[in-house]
Amino acid sequence: MSRTWNDKISKDLIKALISLKNEDEALIFLRDLMTEQEIIEVSKRWQAVRMLDQNIPYTLIVKETGLSSTTIARISNWLQNGTGGYELMLDRWEAEPEISNKQHHHSSHPFGKGLP
Repeated sequence: MSRTWNDKISKDLIKALISLKNEDEALIFLRDLMTEQEIIEVSKRWQAVRMLDQNIPYTLIVKETGLSSTTIARISNWLQNGTGGYELMLDRWEAEPEISNKQHHHSSHPFGKGLP
């Protein structure tokens, strides 16, 4: 069966993501959905987006994130020519300081084994 990134199954995942109510719910859902390494990789990509938005040179982004220059170039291309998702989140990130500066609250979840 051939799939696309924008099919019903993908949209079901999006519905699950937007139904999460807080950081703790997102953390435990993502940890069950993905491996720790996948979460780290996606987190590094988001870090690269924010660094590119601050005009930080690729060499420093490579050093800080450990991502390849090819991955950073791809992220940069999507930041400049993508669907607008990065810009949406960057604008929201800047407009709502509580998102980017939020104190991390780590409650005791029975599911949170292995989480920081």
